[in-house]
Amino acid sequence: MAQAFIAEQLFDGEQLRSNVALTVDGGKVVSIGGAPAADAVRLQGLLAPGLIDVQVNGGGGALFNNDTSVNALGKMSAAHARFGTTGFMPTLITDQVDVMQKAADAVSAAVKEGVPGVLGVHFEGPHLSAPKKGTHEEKFIRPLSEEELAIYAREDLGLKMVTLAPENVSPEDIAKLVSLGVKVCLGHSNADGKTVAAAVAAGATGFTHLYNAMSPLHSRDPGMVGTALISDGCWCGLIADGHHVSPEAMTLAMKAKPRGKIMLVTDAMSLVGSDEMSFPLFERIVTRDGDKLTSTTGELAGSHLDMIGAVRNIRDWCGVELTEALRMAALYPAEYLGTEGGRIAEGAPADMILLSDELQVQKTWINGREVFSA
Repeated sequence: MAQAFIAEQLFDGEQLRSNVALTVDGGKVVSIGGAPAADAVRLQGLLAPGLIDVQVNGGGGALFNNDTSVNALGKMSAAHARFGTTGFMPTLITDQVDVMQKAADAVSAAVKEGVPGVLGVHFEGPHLSAPKKGTHEEKFIRPLSEEELAIYAREDLGLKMVTLAPENVSPEDIAKLVSLGVKVCLGHSNADGKTVAAAVAAGATGFTHLYNAMSPLHSRDPGMVGTALISDGCWCGLIADGHHVSPEAMTLAMKAKPRGKIMLVTDAMSLVGSDEMSFPLFERIVTRDGDKLTSTTGELAGSHLDMIGAVRNIRDWCGVELTEALRMAALYPAEYLGTEGGRIAEGAPADMILLSDELQVQKTWINGREVFSA
Protein backbone atom coordinates (compact mmCIF):
# COMPACT_ATOMS: atom_id res chain seq x y z
CA MET A 1 0.00 0.00 0.00
CA ALA A 2 1.45 3.34 -1.05
CA GLN A 3 2.22 5.99 1.57
CA ALA A 4 2.39 9.69 0.72
CA PHE A 5 4.29 12.28 2.74
CA ILE A 6 5.20 15.95 2.69
CA ALA A 7 8.56 16.52 4.36
CA GLU A 8 8.91 19.94 5.96
CA GLN A 9 12.65 19.48 5.40
CA LEU A 10 14.29 16.72 3.43
CA PHE A 11 17.96 15.78 3.32
CA ASP A 12 18.28 13.28 0.50
CA GLY A 13 21.94 12.44 1.14
CA GLU A 14 23.19 15.20 -1.12
CA GLN A 15 21.17 18.36 -0.50
CA LEU A 16 18.62 19.94 1.82
CA ARG A 17 15.18 20.69 0.38
CA SER A 18 11.99 22.18 1.83
CA ASN A 19 8.36 21.04 1.60
CA VAL A 20 9.00 18.01 -0.57
CA ALA A 21 6.36 15.44 -1.46
CA LEU A 22 7.41 11.82 -1.62
CA THR A 23 5.68 8.49 -2.06
CA VAL A 24 6.74 5.12 -0.66
CA ASP A 25 5.49 1.80 -1.97
CA GLY A 26 6.75 -1.77 -1.86
CA GLY A 27 9.50 -0.81 0.59
CA LYS A 28 11.02 1.72 -1.80
CA VAL A 29 10.81 5.43 -2.53
CA VAL A 30 8.84 5.60 -5.78
CA SER A 31 8.60 9.37 -6.27
CA ILE A 32 10.08 12.60 -4.92
CA GLY A 33 8.77 16.08 -5.71
CA GLY A 34 5.74 17.18 -7.65
CA ALA A 35 2.29 17.86 -6.27
CA PRO A 36 1.54 16.10 -2.97
CA ALA A 37 -1.20 13.50 -2.80
CA ALA A 38 -4.43 14.58 -1.18
CA ASP A 39 -3.90 12.17 1.71
CA ALA A 40 -0.20 13.01 2.22
CA VAL A 41 0.98 12.99 5.84
CA ARG A 42 2.95 16.10 6.79
CA LEU A 43 6.24 15.30 8.55
CA GLN A 44 7.42 18.12 10.80
CA GLY A 45 11.18 18.14 11.24
CA LEU A 46 14.02 16.85 9.09
CA LEU A 47 13.54 13.69 7.06
CA ALA A 48 16.94 12.06 6.46
CA PRO A 49 18.37 8.77 5.23
CA GLY A 50 18.47 5.98 7.81
CA LEU A 51 21.78 5.54 9.60
CA ILE A 52 24.05 2.54 8.97
CA ASP A 53 26.31 1.11 11.67
CA VAL A 54 28.98 -1.44 10.70
CA GLN A 55 29.94 -2.32 14.29
CA VAL A 56 27.15 -3.29 16.70
CA ASN A 57 27.94 -5.79 19.45
CA GLY A 58 24.58 -5.54 21.17
CA GLY A 59 21.58 -3.51 22.23
CA GLY A 60 18.27 -3.78 24.04
CA GLY A 61 19.87 -5.96 26.71
CA ALA A 62 21.24 -8.49 24.20
CA LEU A 63 24.94 -9.03 23.52
CA PHE A 64 25.60 -11.08 20.39
CA ASN A 65 28.49 -13.04 21.96
CA ASN A 66 26.26 -14.02 24.87
CA ASP A 67 23.14 -14.77 22.81
CA THR A 68 23.72 -15.92 19.24
CA SER A 69 20.04 -16.07 18.32
CA VAL A 70 17.61 -14.45 15.90
CA ASN A 71 15.71 -13.16 18.94
CA ALA A 72 18.82 -11.31 20.13
CA LEU A 73 19.26 -9.75 16.70
CA GLY A 74 15.65 -8.57 16.84
CA LYS A 75 16.29 -6.92 20.22
CA MET A 76 19.39 -5.22 18.84
CA SER A 77 17.46 -4.01 15.79
CA ALA A 78 14.61 -2.53 17.86
CA ALA A 79 17.00 -0.86 20.32
CA HIS A 80 19.08 0.86 17.66
CA ALA A 81 16.10 1.83 15.49
CA ARG A 82 15.12 4.16 18.36
CA PHE A 83 18.32 6.07 17.62
CA GLY A 84 18.03 6.17 13.83
CA THR A 85 19.84 2.99 12.78
CA THR A 86 18.10 1.34 9.84
CA GLY A 87 20.93 -0.99 8.82
CA PHE A 88 23.60 -2.63 10.95
CA MET A 89 26.28 -5.29 10.97
CA PRO A 90 25.82 -7.49 14.06
CA THR A 91 29.33 -7.85 15.44
CA LEU A 92 30.81 -10.90 17.14
CA ILE A 93 34.07 -10.24 18.93
CA THR A 94 36.79 -12.88 19.34
CA ASP A 95 35.25 -16.17 20.46
CA GLN A 96 35.35 -19.93 19.97
CA VAL A 97 34.63 -21.47 16.56
CA ASP A 98 31.34 -22.99 17.67
CA VAL A 99 30.10 -19.56 18.81
CA MET A 100 31.10 -18.14 15.43
CA GLN A 101 29.13 -20.90 13.70
CA LYS A 102 26.06 -20.24 15.84
CA ALA A 103 26.34 -16.51 15.15
CA ALA A 104 26.55 -17.19 11.41
CA ASP A 105 23.48 -19.44 11.60
CA ALA A 106 21.54 -16.73 13.46
CA VAL A 107 22.49 -14.06 10.93
CA SER A 108 21.58 -16.37 8.05
CA ALA A 109 18.14 -16.97 9.58
CA ALA A 110 17.66 -13.25 10.33
CA VAL A 111 18.53 -12.28 6.75
CA LYS A 112 16.17 -14.95 5.42
CA GLU A 113 13.35 -13.88 7.76
CA GLY A 114 13.88 -10.19 7.05
CA VAL A 115 14.67 -9.07 10.60
CA PRO A 116 14.64 -5.27 10.13
CA GLY A 117 18.04 -3.73 9.60
CA VAL A 118 20.22 -6.85 9.72
CA LEU A 119 22.64 -6.45 6.81
CA GLY A 120 25.05 -9.29 7.48
CA VAL A 121 27.74 -10.07 10.02
CA HIS A 122 30.99 -8.53 11.27
CA PHE A 123 33.50 -10.92 12.83
CA GLU A 124 35.82 -8.70 14.87
CA GLY A 125 38.53 -11.27 15.44
CA PRO A 126 39.67 -13.87 16.32
CA HIS A 127 42.79 -13.29 14.15
CA LEU A 128 44.07 -10.34 16.16
CA SER A 129 47.23 -9.19 17.93
CA ALA A 130 47.42 -10.10 21.62
CA PRO A 131 49.31 -6.88 22.55
CA LYS A 132 46.43 -4.86 21.07
CA LYS A 133 43.57 -7.13 22.15
CA GLY A 134 41.64 -4.44 24.04
CA THR A 135 38.69 -6.13 25.70
CA HIS A 136 38.96 -9.26 23.53
CA GLU A 137 39.67 -12.56 25.28
CA GLU A 138 43.33 -13.47 24.65
CA LYS A 139 42.81 -17.22 25.01
CA PHE A 140 40.54 -17.19 21.93
CA ILE A 141 42.92 -15.20 19.68
CA ARG A 142 44.28 -17.55 17.02
CA PRO A 143 45.53 -17.81 13.42
CA LEU A 144 43.18 -18.23 10.49
CA SER A 145 42.22 -21.88 9.97
CA GLU A 146 40.05 -23.88 7.58
CA GLU A 147 37.25 -23.86 10.19
CA GLU A 148 36.95 -20.08 10.12
CA LEU A 149 37.45 -19.95 6.37
CA ALA A 150 34.45 -22.23 5.93
CA ILE A 151 32.33 -19.72 7.89
CA TYR A 152 33.64 -16.74 5.94
CA ALA A 153 32.94 -18.55 2.67
CA ARG A 154 29.21 -18.93 3.40
CA GLU A 155 26.95 -17.21 0.89
CA ASP A 156 23.86 -17.00 3.12
CA LEU A 157 25.12 -14.34 5.53
CA GLY A 158 24.31 -11.16 3.67
CA LEU A 159 27.25 -8.75 3.83
CA LYS A 160 30.42 -10.05 5.48
CA MET A 161 33.14 -8.19 7.37
CA VAL A 162 36.21 -9.54 9.18
CA THR A 163 38.54 -7.45 11.34
CA LEU A 164 42.04 -8.91 11.57
CA ALA A 165 45.61 -8.00 12.47
CA PRO A 166 47.77 -8.08 9.32
CA GLU A 167 50.89 -9.27 11.18
CA ASN A 168 48.97 -12.50 11.90
CA VAL A 169 47.19 -13.01 8.56
CA SER A 170 49.22 -13.12 5.35
CA PRO A 171 48.48 -10.94 2.31
CA GLU A 172 47.67 -14.16 0.43
CA ASP A 173 44.99 -15.07 2.97
CA ILE A 174 43.63 -11.51 2.94
CA ALA A 175 43.30 -11.77 -0.84
CA LYS A 176 41.53 -15.12 -0.38
CA LEU A 177 39.04 -13.55 2.04
CA VAL A 178 38.38 -10.72 -0.41
CA SER A 179 37.76 -13.30 -3.16
CA LEU A 180 35.10 -14.84 -0.88
CA GLY A 181 33.25 -11.54 -0.75
CA VAL A 182 34.53 -10.50 2.67
CA LYS A 183 35.17 -6.85 3.51
CA VAL A 184 38.53 -7.06 5.26
CA CYS A 185 39.14 -4.48 7.99
CA LEU A 186 42.41 -3.99 9.82
CA GLY A 187 42.48 -3.45 13.55
CA HIS A 188 43.56 -4.71 16.99
CA SER A 189 47.05 -4.72 15.53
CA ASN A 190 50.61 -3.82 16.45
CA ALA A 191 51.84 -4.03 12.84
CA ASP A 192 54.37 -1.67 11.32
CA GLY A 193 53.41 0.51 8.38
CA LYS A 194 54.96 -1.78 5.77
CA THR A 195 52.87 -4.75 6.96
CA VAL A 196 49.70 -2.65 7.00
CA ALA A 197 50.39 -1.32 3.50
CA ALA A 198 50.86 -4.90 2.23
CA ALA A 199 47.46 -5.84 3.65
CA VAL A 200 45.86 -2.85 1.89
CA ALA A 201 47.55 -3.87 -1.35
CA ALA A 202 46.09 -7.36 -0.87
CA GLY A 203 42.55 -5.96 -0.72
CA ALA A 204 41.81 -4.72 2.80
CA THR A 205 39.57 -1.64 2.52
CA GLY A 206 38.69 -0.72 6.09
CA PHE A 207 40.16 0.15 9.48
CA THR A 208 38.22 -0.77 12.59
CA HIS A 209 37.79 2.02 15.18
CA LEU A 210 40.60 4.30 14.01
CA TYR A 211 43.23 5.08 16.69
CA ASN A 212 41.93 2.45 19.13
CA ALA A 213 43.88 -0.79 19.62
CA MET A 214 46.28 -0.10 16.75
CA SER A 215 49.97 0.76 16.40
CA PRO A 216 50.37 4.54 16.56
CA LEU A 217 51.95 7.02 14.17
CA HIS A 218 55.66 7.51 14.83
CA SER A 219 58.18 9.77 13.14
CA ARG A 220 60.05 6.84 11.60
CA ASP A 221 57.15 4.46 11.03
CA PRO A 222 53.55 5.36 10.26
CA GLY A 223 52.17 2.32 12.10
CA MET A 224 48.56 1.39 11.50
CA VAL A 225 47.20 4.83 12.41
CA GLY A 226 49.42 6.68 9.95
CA THR A 227 48.91 4.12 7.19
CA ALA A 228 45.14 4.32 7.68
CA LEU A 229 45.26 8.09 7.31
CA ILE A 230 47.29 8.03 4.08
CA SER A 231 45.44 5.10 2.47
CA ASP A 232 43.06 7.22 0.41
CA GLY A 233 41.05 4.26 -0.89
CA CYS A 234 40.23 2.91 2.57
CA TRP A 235 37.43 3.76 4.98
CA CYS A 236 38.00 4.33 8.70
CA GLY A 237 35.43 3.76 11.43
CA LEU A 238 35.35 6.37 14.19
CA ILE A 239 33.78 5.96 17.64
CA ALA A 240 32.73 9.54 18.38
CA ASP A 241 31.87 9.07 22.05
CA GLY A 242 34.56 11.26 23.62
CA HIS A 243 36.12 8.28 25.44
CA HIS A 244 37.69 6.34 22.59
CA VAL A 245 38.86 9.34 20.56
CA SER A 246 39.31 13.02 21.41
CA PRO A 247 37.62 15.69 19.28
CA GLU A 248 41.05 16.89 18.18
CA ALA A 249 42.03 13.44 16.94
CA MET A 250 38.69 13.16 15.12
CA THR A 251 39.32 16.52 13.45
CA LEU A 252 42.81 15.45 12.40
CA ALA A 253 41.43 12.27 10.81
CA MET A 254 38.83 14.21 8.85
CA LYS A 255 41.49 16.62 7.58
CA ALA A 256 43.81 13.76 6.55
CA LYS A 257 41.30 11.46 4.85
CA PRO A 258 39.50 12.22 1.57
CA ARG A 259 35.89 13.26 2.03
CA GLY A 260 33.69 10.21 2.30
CA LYS A 261 36.23 7.89 3.91
CA ILE A 262 35.42 8.45 7.59
CA MET A 263 32.29 6.65 8.81
CA LEU A 264 30.75 6.89 12.24
CA VAL A 265 30.34 3.64 14.19
CA THR A 266 29.08 2.90 17.68
CA ASP A 267 30.83 -0.29 18.84
CA ALA A 268 27.67 -0.45 20.97
CA MET A 269 27.20 -3.04 23.68
CA SER A 270 24.01 -4.53 25.11
CA LEU A 271 23.16 -1.58 27.38
CA VAL A 272 22.11 0.74 24.52
CA GLY A 273 18.33 0.92 24.60
CA SER A 274 18.31 -0.78 28.00
CA ASP A 275 18.01 0.35 31.63
CA GLU A 276 20.63 -2.15 32.75
CA MET A 277 23.91 -0.83 34.14
CA SER A 278 26.20 -3.86 33.72
CA PHE A 279 26.58 -7.12 31.83
CA PRO A 280 28.87 -10.16 31.78
CA LEU A 281 31.58 -10.41 29.11
CA PHE A 282 33.36 -13.77 29.23
CA GLU A 283 34.76 -13.98 32.79
CA ARG A 284 34.47 -10.25 33.47
CA ILE A 285 31.77 -7.71 34.25
CA VAL A 286 31.37 -4.53 32.19
CA THR A 287 29.89 -1.58 34.08
CA ARG A 288 28.35 1.61 32.76
CA ASP A 289 29.28 4.96 34.31
CA GLY A 290 27.34 7.65 32.45
CA ASP A 291 28.08 6.82 28.83
CA LYS A 292 31.38 5.05 29.52
CA LEU A 293 31.73 1.26 29.68
CA THR A 294 34.63 -0.23 31.63
CA SER A 295 35.58 -3.85 32.23
CA THR A 296 36.59 -5.16 35.65
CA THR A 297 40.09 -5.50 34.16
CA GLY A 298 40.19 -1.74 33.56
CA GLU A 299 39.94 -1.27 29.79
CA LEU A 300 37.19 0.32 27.74
CA ALA A 301 34.73 -2.39 26.70
CA GLY A 302 32.82 -1.16 23.68
CA SER A 303 30.62 1.90 24.01
CA HIS A 304 27.25 3.19 25.13
CA LEU A 305 27.01 5.29 21.96
CA ASP A 306 24.11 5.34 19.51
CA MET A 307 24.29 6.57 15.92
CA ILE A 308 22.30 9.79 16.23
CA GLY A 309 24.40 10.57 19.31
CA ALA A 310 27.52 10.14 17.19
CA VAL A 311 26.05 12.55 14.62
CA ARG A 312 25.38 15.16 17.31
CA ASN A 313 28.84 14.71 18.81
CA ILE A 314 30.79 15.07 15.56
CA ARG A 315 28.74 18.18 14.74
CA ASP A 316 29.05 19.80 18.18
CA TRP A 317 32.64 18.86 19.01
CA CYS A 318 34.30 19.12 15.60
CA GLY A 319 32.19 21.75 13.82
CA VAL A 320 31.07 19.34 11.10
CA GLU A 321 28.05 20.56 9.11
CA LEU A 322 24.92 18.58 9.95
CA THR A 323 24.53 17.34 6.38
CA GLU A 324 28.11 16.02 6.37
CA ALA A 325 27.65 14.44 9.80
CA LEU A 326 24.58 12.63 8.45
CA ARG A 327 26.58 11.43 5.43
CA MET A 328 29.24 10.07 7.80
CA ALA A 329 26.53 8.02 9.50
CA ALA A 330 24.58 6.91 6.43
CA LEU A 331 25.98 7.51 2.95
CA TYR A 332 29.63 6.71 3.64
CA PRO A 333 28.97 3.42 5.48
CA ALA A 334 26.62 2.46 2.63
CA GLU A 335 29.34 3.21 0.10
CA TYR A 336 31.83 1.16 2.14
CA LEU A 337 29.45 -1.80 2.26
CA GLY A 338 28.37 -1.38 -1.36
CA THR A 339 24.65 -1.10 -0.53
CA GLU A 340 21.87 1.14 -1.86
CA GLY A 341 21.39 2.87 1.50
CA GLY A 342 22.41 6.33 2.64
CA ARG A 343 20.14 8.23 0.24
CA ILE A 344 16.48 9.10 -0.15
CA ALA A 345 16.12 8.69 -3.89
CA GLU A 346 13.64 7.24 -6.33
CA GLY A 347 14.12 3.49 -6.45
CA ALA A 348 16.13 3.39 -3.21
CA PRO A 349 15.00 1.47 -0.11
CA ALA A 350 12.69 3.57 2.05
CA ASP A 351 15.07 3.58 5.04
CA MET A 352 14.41 6.96 6.62
CA ILE A 353 14.44 8.82 9.92
CA LEU A 354 12.56 11.91 11.08
CA LEU A 355 14.59 14.22 13.33
CA SER A 356 13.53 17.04 15.61
CA ASP A 357 15.33 20.39 15.72
CA GLU A 358 17.35 18.98 18.64
CA LEU A 359 18.37 15.96 16.51
CA GLN A 360 16.26 13.51 18.46
CA VAL A 361 14.76 10.66 16.45
CA GLN A 362 11.00 11.02 16.11
CA LYS A 363 10.32 8.19 13.66
CA THR A 364 12.26 5.42 11.93
CA TRP A 365 11.25 3.53 8.80
CA ILE A 366 13.00 0.40 7.49
CA ASN A 367 11.97 -0.68 3.99
CA GLY A 368 9.00 1.66 4.21
CA ARG A 369 7.70 0.18 7.46
CA GLU A 370 7.55 2.41 10.52
CA VAL A 371 9.51 0.54 13.19
CA PHE A 372 9.80 3.31 15.76
CA SER A 373 7.77 6.36 16.73
CA ALA A 374 8.49 8.65 19.66
